[in-house]
Amino acid sequence: MNRNISLLLLILSGLIFSCSPKVLGENIAKLERKKTVELISVLDSLSLLRPQTLYTKIGTKYRDTTQDVSFKTSVRMIRDSAMSALITFASLPIFNSILTPDSLTILNKRAKCFTKSKLSYIKENFGIAFDYRNVEELILGMPLAYEKEQKYFQIHDPHNYIISSHRRREIRRSDKKEKLQDDVIFKYFLRDDLKGLKRMEVESKIDSATVEVNYISRQMVENIAVPNEVNIRIFTPRNSIEIWMNYDKVEINVPQQLFLVIPEGYGVCE
Repeated sequence: MNRNISLLLLILSGLIFSCSPKVLGENIAKLERKKTVELISVLDSLSLLRPQTLYTKIGTKYRDTTQDVSFKTSVRMIRDSAMSALITFASLPIFNSILTPDSLTILNKRAKCFTKSKLSYIKENFGIAFDYRNVEELILGMPLAYEKEQKYFQIHDPHNYIISSHRRREIRRSDKKEKLQDDVIFKYFLRDDLKGLKRMEVESKIDSATVEVNYISRQMVENIAVPNEVNIRIFTPRNSIEIWMNYDKVEINVPQQLFLVIPEGYGVCE
C-alpha cells in the first residue's frame, strides 16, 4: 500500500454523492421551505458537539487510479491536541501515524522508515489545505471549517437544505473562471429533519480540487451522533480517490493515550 494512505485516513478526514440506488432514491418529495437563519442555527449547534476524546476502529476500502485495497485502522483523538492512526493489513501493523496542529509523522513498519513533515504535506499530496481542526471535524462528522462569525447563504433546492459559504451567483461566476475573493467553497447539506449533517462538499478553485463527503449513517454514542458509514470522494488534477469507511467500537470522552516511537535503525523514507 502507498504510505500516503495513512495520512488520507486522518484527513478525510469522514468525505459524496454516489450513484447507488440508495442515494438516488433520497429526497424525492419536496421539502418545506425554511428560513436561512434557521438552517444556520442548526449548523451552529452541530459545530459545538465536539467530544474531548474519540477512539474507533474503522474498516476501510480505498481506491484510486493506481490501487484498490482494504485495511483496518485504529484511530485515537484528543481534541485540539493530537490524533493517531494505526493501519493493519491481514492483522499485521503496516503504518502508524500521529497528527498534531503543527506536524505529521508517519511510520512505515514494512519498509522500516519514517516521514516527518508539516501540515502542508496534506495539500501537496491531496490538493486541499486542511488544518488539524478540519481533520477532527471530518473524522467526527462535524461541519467542516464552520465559523460562527462568517456570513453564510442558503442555496434553495426543493429536495435539500443547503447552506453555502458563497452565494449561488458567486459560484456560477467562479465556474466561468472569474476569480472568487475566497478560493474555497463549502456546502453543507442538512438532514431533512434538521437533526444532523448528511453531506458536505468542499471545492478549491485555485487547486482544481474537490472533496465530497456523504455520511450515509450515524450512531449515537454519549448523546453524540458520530459517523457509522461514510463515503468519501476526492478529485484532483493528479488523482481520483474513493474511500468507504465503517466505524466500529466507538468510544467518546474516554481517556486516550497517544504515542509514536520511532524504532532505532529506522531511516527517513525516500
